[in-house]
Amino acid sequence: MKKLETDRLEIIPCTAKVTQLLQTQQYDNGPEIAHHLQELRKDPSLFTWGSWLIIRKSDGQVIGDAGFKGKPDDQKQVEIGYGLLERYWNNGYATEAMNALMQWALAQEEVEKVHAETDRDNQASIRVLEKIKMKRTKEIGSSMYWEIQ
Repeated sequence: MKKLETDRLEIIPCTAKVTQLLQTQQYDNGPEIAHHLQELRKDPSLFTWGSWLIIRKSDGQVIGDAGFKGKPDDQKQVEIGYGLLERYWNNGYATEAMNALMQWALAQEEVEKVHAETDRDNQASIRVLEKIKMKRTKEIGSSMYWEIQ
C-alpha cells in the first residue's frame, strides 16, 4: 500500500479497506472521508487525490485526515487541505503531515503548484501554511489563498 512516513506519522490514502480502522477507533472528523470514498467508487483514479489518514506511529491512532480536493487540473494545480481532531492540535502534527503531502504532490509530474484556502481568523492553519513555506496570494472576503510551486 502507498504511504508517506514522517518521524512521528504514517499518512495513507483513504480507501474502503481502512474504514474498519475508522469504525474501530470511532473516528469522526466531518464528511470529507465519506464523500471521498463515494467518489472513489465512481472513479478509482482519485485514489491518491482525495483523503489521506494521518496516523500517529506511537500508538496507531488516527489523529486526522488531509489530502487533496481532486486530481490536478489542466494547469497542473491541486488544492490541499487538512483537519486534525482537536485533542491533537498544537503538537506540530498538522505541519508534519501537510509538509509530507505537499512534497509528495510536487514530486508528481502532473503537479506544478499546490494551493490552499483558509479562513482569515484561523491563526493555527495560517501558521501551518506559513511553516510549510506556502505564500499568501490573495484575500477575498474572509478567505485567504495560498500556493507553492
